[in-house]
Amino acid sequence: MGLLSVAAGALNTVLADQWREYFYCDSLSENVLMTKGLPRKAKNNQNTKGSDNLISNGSVVAVNEGQCMIIVDNGAIVEVSAEPGQYVYDSSTEPSIFYGGLGKGIVDSFNQWKKRVGFGGDTATDQRVYYFNTKDIMGNKYGTQNPIPFRLIDKNINLDVEFGVRCHGEYSYRLIDPILFYKKVCGNVTEEFTRDRIDSQLKSELLTALQPAFADISAKGIRYSELPAHADDIAAALNQHLTETWGKNYGVEIAAFGLSSATISEADAEKIQTLQLNASLRDPGMAGATLAAAQAQAMKDAANNQSAGPMMAFAGLNMANMAGGMNTGNLYNMAAQQQQMAQQAQPQMQQPGAPVAGVVAGGPAEAPKMQAGRWTCECGSENNGNFCTNCGKPKPQPKNWFCPQCGIENTGNFCTNCGTKKP
Repeated sequence: MGLLSVAAGALNTVLADQWREYFYCDSLSENVLMTKGLPRKAKNNQNTKGSDNLISNGSVVAVNEGQCMIIVDNGAIVEVSAEPGQYVYDSSTEPSIFYGGLGKGIVDSFNQWKKRVGFGGDTATDQRVYYFNTKDIMGNKYGTQNPIPFRLIDKNINLDVEFGVRCHGEYSYRLIDPILFYKKVCGNVTEEFTRDRIDSQLKSELLTALQPAFADISAKGIRYSELPAHADDIAAALNQHLTETWGKNYGVEIAAFGLSSATISEADAEKIQTLQLNASLRDPGMAGATLAAAQAQAMKDAANNQSAGPMMAFAGLNMANMAGGMNTGNLYNMAAQQQQMAQQAQPQMQQPGAPVAGVVAGGPAEAPKMQAGRWTCECGSENNGNFCTNCGKPKPQPKNWFCPQCGIENTGNFCTNCGTKKP
């Protein structure tokens, strides 16, 4: 009696599973990364007794934009499609008399009935359709609880300093390998897999990758205040560093990265401003302008000093200027001297037909070299450099003369090219 009941039940399920099915998935929300596809059941659909997790041969699977579909047959992925459209699944192990011919369908259905009888009337198979959300998953907020080291490099002033940056914003990511995501993350879920089950892990790894990404950005000479304008560069650097984790473990990549703000502590900001100011004062012209502004402010403060009297205040100001060992005039002279030397180092423009300095008929000749040596300043101090270490006056330059025969510039009494005596 039991065997006959099993045979009858198996026959009913085989007949109920003959209907071809239509699998369809509505638009997936941004909170759903993967969902199990179900056959659509219209009001007039008579296919109400079919077996669960079974796809009849010849069934249709529809794929929408922003979706990827996979078919899993008894635990193995057998079909994948990310192109929108309808697909007929004609490789199913579940026969149908409505697809592939009536005679073949009857024979295959009879063999299927015998198989189910051996399993007590059960289908003994599991076939599923899964839909993946391949759109950008947006609105993922992040924020650095602890400062991230950022290296500021300014080659113009030889500045190289490291400090901590706090930042916050939002980022979006997308699935680029649904098969890897299915194998290593979600598996054969019964309904759907939502983003809240993986967002915390992704955010933690993103913050870890921010440090080497910032190192790549700082190496390009980008200041921390310019970080919001280089969000695309940060996203590219993040993808490079997250390839080993997101890409190879989850099949996910950064789609976009937004940086709302990047701030540093007040102590670090003051430190950077001081270093930049000190570096700018290496230029004698900048140093002279800074000193002139400081002296002007000191004169205003001295004029307003009623307690000590204006005369005493100005006397103290003069003593301070004398004790400094340098004045604005010397600094401006040093800047002018440097500018003059830079101009002399550049090739001089020659008039048409005029002799070119340093060029003779036989080819280019060596330019005269300046001889380094000790010299005595007007104040009596001996020096080796280009400026006096005591008063700051520039080193006297020798008076050059041009040879009337070949046009070569000389400093001695005879021309170094043709031997003509200095006029």
